[in-house]
Amino acid sequence: MNDLEAFAKLVQALDPWRAQMIFIGGWGHRLHTLHPDAQKQAFEPVFTRDTDLAFANRAPLEGDIKAALAAHGFKEDFSGTSKPPAAHYTLGNEQNGFYAEFLTPLVGSPYKRNGEPDATTSVAGISAHKIAHLGVLLEDPWIVTVGPEVGVPLDQPVDLQVANPLCFMVQKFLILKDRKKNKRQQDLLYVHDTLMLFGHMLPTFKQTWGSIVKPRLHPREVATVEREIQEAFSEVTDDIQAASKIPSDRDIDPEDFLATCQYSFQTILEP
Repeated sequence: MNDLEAFAKLVQALDPWRAQMIFIGGWGHRLHTLHPDAQKQAFEPVFTRDTDLAFANRAPLEGDIKAALAAHGFKEDFSGTSKPPAAHYTLGNEQNGFYAEFLTPLVGSPYKRNGEPDATTSVAGISAHKIAHLGVLLEDPWIVTVGPEVGVPLDQPVDLQVANPLCFMVQKFLILKDRKKNKRQQDLLYVHDTLMLFGHMLPTFKQTWGSIVKPRLHPREVATVEREIQEAFSEVTDDIQAASKIPSDRDIDPEDFLATCQYSFQTILEP
């Protein structure tokens, strides 16, 4: 089974909850490439096995998502010591299979009153991870249509919610300091590639930042985003050098990488 077949099964399983689920992470970026406003690129988007789906922690998720996933061949795999245990939902074998994870914003302290980590929650039969700084990915989502015409083997086209590309990038900077080196470098590549897809929409992103995203962030989060962008793109860093080398199907000049990001964020963030 290829990844598009697996993705189609996930879309079919989650059909009753499409209005409440937003595709984020690597598959969110992959879906960005299918948006009508995306500029066509000669390279393939960064590959990822996992599909991250975000939902609001107050979203009224009803029914049994776990049963719907199981009916389409997904197996629930638990890990860790959280209560409920963390889970991902796998199609295929553990090493090479496709899997989905469900995420919801962490609000308040990362610890419960008894001192245990407040890392997961159970809703509609599934275990979801609680993640800090996830809320921005729920703001102003875009719609992407998938179906046979883009290689996704569904009976008919389906509209999916995907993270707003600006919110997708902003969230990367909110979590950048907490990421391991290889993940941080991959995140910078995602940012660069998102700007390549939507560079013609910088005025729209600037408006979205000023009218939607910035007003809904805490002032500390705004300061974090602005500081991390400044530090990440002040010069050609080791992280930029490494991020430029991640793709195997293209050559990225680190200086061009830097220039693209510098110009784009100067435009988006300027008062």
